[in-house]
Amino acid sequence: MTPLTEFAQNAAVGRRTAVAAAGGALLVSTFGGAMAAQAAPVEASQAKMNSVDLNALTSQARESLTNAPVVTVAPDAELNVEKAAVSVVSADENEDYQAELAAEEAAEAAEAAAAEAAEAAEAAASSVDVPASAIGNSVISIASRYIGVPYVSGGASPSGMDCSGFTQYVFAQLGIDLPHSSSAQSGYGTQVSASEAQPGDLMWTPGHVSIYAGGNTMIDASKPGTVVDFRTIWQSNPTFIRLG
Repeated sequence: MTPLTEFAQNAAVGRRTAVAAAGGALLVSTFGGAMAAQAAPVEASQAKMNSVDLNALTSQARESLTNAPVVTVAPDAELNVEKAAVSVVSADENEDYQAELAAEEAAEAAEAAAAEAAEAAEAAASSVDVPASAIGNSVISIASRYIGVPYVSGGASPSGMDCSGFTQYVFAQLGIDLPHSSSAQSGYGTQVSASEAQPGDLMWTPGHVSIYAGGNTMIDASKPGTVVDFRTIWQSNPTFIRLG
């Protein structure tokens, strides 16, 4: 009788009991209370890969590999790389760049000259000959000093003048004080008829005042974008006013 015989006869040792004998010792392990092994349940939310989809992907991959172009390189092929020296030239020494700069500067200078010529042509077109009767006239002589002064709304100085600012500045040098307002200036002096008007008289129309220069000319600060100059009278029925 062996130790195993006793355990074999013992009802406590069943199918779920493991018995091992080694070196005269006896080891018994009982799994009687253990449940049969089971796989973990698959979560309902987990998607299972469809074998049909997998087969389709496999077929597409094989087709792509089949249709892919094959590049064959000879075993003894060599790669030749050209080597070129790189030189750096400063902007001052770069003749092409300097030529471009010179061309740009020449173009800008030409544009500026053209603009200046256009302004001169416009000024010449607006100017008229001063009548002989105005030559030597003190008022016209003073007013002529400011030809070319730009029109500036509210201005009354050589840096810029509007119509009443111009007449105010000119007559102030003759000791005659005028308000800076064209409508207010119309109330000064004595009105004379067009036939009696003389160079140096004020010439007024609603909203504008100038200095009569004789004949069919006047000198004034006309409007924004212009300068003080002699012009042809454009008013149909101006009022002439003699001051002093």
